[in-house]
Formats: sequence, C-alpha cells, structure tokens
Amino acid sequence: MLTIYNDQHPLHHGKMEMYRGNLVPCVEVPARADYVLAELQSRKLGHIEAPQGFGLDAITRVHAARYVDFLAGAWDEWVALDPANAERDAIPSYWPIRSFRSDVLPASFPARMGLFSYDAGSPLTSGTWRAAQTGAFCALTAVQKVLQGERSAFALTRPPGHHAGADFFGGYCFLNNAAIAAQALRDAGVQRVAVLDIDYHHGNGTQAIFYDRPDVFFASVHGDPHTEYPYYLGYADELGQGAGLGANLNLPLPHGSDFARWRAALAVALQSIAAFGADALVVSLGVDTFAGDPIAGFQLQSADFLRVGEDLAAAGLPTVLVFEGGYAVAEVGVNAVNVLDGFVQRAG
Repeated sequence: MLTIYNDQHPLHHGKMEMYRGNLVPCVEVPARADYVLAELQSRKLGHIEAPQGFGLDAITRVHAARYVDFLAGAWDEWVALDPANAERDAIPSYWPIRSFRSDVLPASFPARMGLFSYDAGSPLTSGTWRAAQTGAFCALTAVQKVLQGERSAFALTRPPGHHAGADFFGGYCFLNNAAIAAQALRDAGVQRVAVLDIDYHHGNGTQAIFYDRPDVFFASVHGDPHTEYPYYLGYADELGQGAGLGANLNLPLPHGSDFARWRAALAVALQSIAAFGADALVVSLGVDTFAGDPIAGFQLQSADFLRVGEDLAAAGLPTVLVFEGGYAVAEVGVNAVNVLDGFVQRAG
C-alpha cells in the first residue's frame, strides 16, 4: 500500500472547541496521524511518499472560489482584527440559517466566518489552510498514483474532510479530500466513480457536493442522524436529486451496532457500488467505528478492521483511501493500518 503523507498536518492544532456550551480541548489532534504513520513504519507496510504540488484549480473544481479565498486568508484577517488573536483560535459565532441571505459576501470577518461554516466545534488556526491545502494535494497525488497503475493509495492527512461542503467547513473538516479525489478521477477520464464513506459520522459534505450528479455514486454506513452528528443529513430516504436520483445511498445504523450488523450494511453498500458500475473507488476511511472511540457509538474491535480492508479490496476496483475520523488516539494507528493491511492481503 502506497501512502502519501501530509507532513504539514501538525500546523493545524486547535486549542479548544465549543461543545454544548463549554470550551473543551480539541478532540481532533495531530497525534491521530502520528500514530498511523508510526504503525505504518513499524509494520513496513508499503512505501511512504510526500505529496506533489498542485495549483488551486483541482480544489476549486469541488469548492467555491470565494470559500477557498476565505480559507486562504482567514488567519491573517483574524489577527488583523486584534493582534491578541494570534494567541487564540478563530471560532464562528453567527450563521445565516433559513431565510437569511447567503449570496452577499459580508465585509465583516466574523460574519463571513459564519457564512462559511456550520458549527462552533471546528477552530481555525494559524496553520489550518497550509495543512488542509497540503492534505488536498495528498489526495490528488494518491489519485495520480492510482491512475498510473497502483492498485491503491492512501492519503494520510488531517484535518479530515468529509464534513466540508462546497462552501462550508465544520465537523473538523475544511477541504473535502475524498470529493477532491473523486472529481480528479472524473476529470482524468474515469467514467463512473464511487465514494464509500465508512466513518461513524455521515459524510454530509461529500453527499451535498455530488447529490445531483449521476456520475459519482455516494454510499455511507454511519450512525443514525436522529441521534448522531451531523444530525441534519444522512437519512435513508436521501437518494439524490435530479440527474443524481438513485446515486446516493445512506445506511444509518443505531448506536451500539456490532460488527456483524455493520459489516452487513457494508456489503449492501459494496453491492450497490458494483451495480452502479463504478470504475474506481474513493474510501473515506474513518475508524471512529471502534468500540473505544470517545465520540462515537459502534462496537468494532481492532481485529475487525482487517476484515473491513478485505471487503474493500474484494470490490476489485482501483482505490484511493483518505484518512478521516478516529478519536481513540492510542488505537487509531492499529485500527487504520489494519484496514490497509487487510486490503493488501486480499488484493495480493
């Protein structure tokens, strides 16, 4: 398994996030990727490479240009408001919901931050843009490697991406690496691409980006949004719209679901991807389905992730895997690399 590693990821290191009225230490921390890297090196599982450089065009194929412009300059604007802001992260406070306008770009930085976000749990830091941009480059490099003949490639990066939409951040995500990878595959001539999200939390950003398109199939196995973040998307009746009707599959499962139930849902997702006739697969690889994850609720054990990798490889598709969630930090390396190991063993 070839891994493309984002060595800029530690630049995004939030201090605090807002959680139910309290400022608490950030759950999404640099150690998450560090443990995965260490486990890869310990097992000597394939090669580890740095990402290639790209322009912004591949990013703005997925994300709105005004949103990308905002992210690129946000930290400088934040500090310009008050030099003391250099010592604290930026957290949004206002949101233009429902009847409010979103077409007008406010002059106020806090107003624009609210326009381009949907929660107060995703602090923007001095290094957020650099880390997120390099992460997108990791995904794009992984795509290039697969197009050049690699059976699979893994983009090891953070912050994660699957909650980021075309013009908003949230859920610890700023640029949607899986969506950027899927679009890059399409732009390279791959006719039908599937994105399979196996993070505990529904990939609302990825769904929203491709919801009206027939050429990218999105499937997700996740915690039931009646009770689980991100709450407002991820229901089973969301099937796509317009030309994309039928190209969206959500398989929500109740809190406490064990591996047998989860794996059965994964099988349904993979069968649907096969029926779609996908030519390539992008996997949003979240391992917060682990029983010990502090902000999730499934019951997968570390050994189960080997079986997950085997099932993914059995699809027989060129595959780009992108690191997403997983917050049981000490175990995240073993769990993520077990997926890769299982994939390699099955793929041969």
